[in-house]
Amino acid sequence: MNDSFPPDIQRSIQQSLQEIASQMGQPLDEIAAERLYRDAGILLDGIRCEPLTLARLAGTLLVYQMQNTEPEELEWFKSQVQQCSSDEEVEELIESINRTDAL
Repeated sequence: MNDSFPPDIQRSIQQSLQEIASQMGQPLDEIAAERLYRDAGILLDGIRCEPLTLARLAGTLLVYQMQNTEPEELEWFKSQVQQCSSDEEVEELIESINRTDAL
């Protein structure tokens, strides 16, 4: 897993996830925020990335969770992330998902 970020960055990302969830009307406890952070880190395992990429991926997973996305769609997204070889590819994938949702 991608544990290369200092604990303060990890906490900051997890707190941001909790704030986003609260703004969406579905509060998230610390354990759930840690799990999202960990899940994003696992998906990015082996990819050198910036904290922002990890945060964006965790946020995307949060939105999928809060929107009660079909399990098949979530698994598809996760498999696409695992096929990425760089943080740029992950960012492009997240952007493409956002563009599709806007349509």
